[in-house]
Amino acid sequence: MKTSKEILASLTQIALMPQEEMLEVGRKKSKLFIGIPKEITFQENRVALVPDAVALLVNNGHHVVVESNAGKMANFQDNDYSEAGAEIVYSAEEVYKATLILKVAPPSPEEIGLMQQNQTLISALQLTVQPEDFLKKMISKKITAIAYEWIKDDDGIYTVIRSMGEIAGSTSILIAAEYLSNVNNGQGSILGGISGISPTEVVILGAGTVGEFAARAALGLGASVKVFDNSIYRLRRLQSDIGVRIFTSVIQPRVLAKHLKTADVVIGAMRSQHGRTPLVVTSEMVSEMKVGAVIIDVSIDQGGCFETSEVTNHAKPVFRKYGVIHYCVPNIASRVSRTASYALSTIFAPILLNIGEEGGVKNMLRRDEGVRNGIYVYNGVLTNRVLGEMFKLPYKDINLLMPGI
Repeated sequence: MKTSKEILASLTQIALMPQEEMLEVGRKKSKLFIGIPKEITFQENRVALVPDAVALLVNNGHHVVVESNAGKMANFQDNDYSEAGAEIVYSAEEVYKATLILKVAPPSPEEIGLMQQNQTLISALQLTVQPEDFLKKMISKKITAIAYEWIKDDDGIYTVIRSMGEIAGSTSILIAAEYLSNVNNGQGSILGGISGISPTEVVILGAGTVGEFAARAALGLGASVKVFDNSIYRLRRLQSDIGVRIFTSVIQPRVLAKHLKTADVVIGAMRSQHGRTPLVVTSEMVSEMKVGAVIIDVSIDQGGCFETSEVTNHAKPVFRKYGVIHYCVPNIASRVSRTASYALSTIFAPILLNIGEEGGVKNMLRRDEGVRNGIYVYNGVLTNRVLGEMFKLPYKDINLLMPGI
């Protein structure tokens, strides 16, 4: 029988012998079949991928099918996409043969009808506009559906919401400038200020992304900016990020009413995590504002933060109440559809490339927690608790459906 010293010597000798080299097993890349349908939602002018992003995907071996005129409202022609390497098709049925569908607006019931078994969909979800059988139809086709507004980046930020918020904030100030001018029967004022004249007063309700970029745009034009929010943290962060001292205040009705009386422009940028945006400006407050003042209610997609707000559209964007101009279009980003399309495309293209590199949607979702956060249906299984409770459907935690996470 060997002694412990002999056993140790024997093991050492084995360890020092040449060993077989262990190489990493490379992941097999996959070639994606991506479909970009033409948006049919009312006044949705954006497109999910711009030609430059299509060229990038095609150069990486992926097949992209684009429905004719999909980019027309963002001033991208079919020729731009075909030169980028996309295949142009002339019916939605052809597009929906792709294994992965990428679109801006949520799919309509008709579009869900065109979808194939086990397809992957990346689009907006927009819960407030969905019919009751929306999820049931997706579940029956074993769709994997990802809501891009729930996708997070490496810092935990909702990247699409942040990007669209930046656009909406900056654009809201440019819209206000239009309606202050004589061209749109406004009071005939310039938004901002020049030497010797009191600057325009801009009140912003909400210190999130929309409020921050509205404040930046207004300050850049020389306006006097006042920001109200219920969160001291958000007000401090905005003050720090902008780098200039501006008027900030928590929302107190008497204080807010006082500053609304002298405001030339009021931007509604309040957001709610759940349900309707809180109403912080009453009809009485609006009635005491200056005649010709402009309200831009960016929060209208969640109900609006002004009691006088009513949903409008790009064809007829404004109405007057108490002499105050109200602009209440829900989809402000579609007003600058080309810029918004580029913004979406810079987010989506890397995700699609990553899916290809990882060897498919399943592998990518297992490794990318940020994109996984956007899943609400996985292979026909509802994975979102909020949706399950809202529509009274059974749901499962996505992390339990994906072994190896």
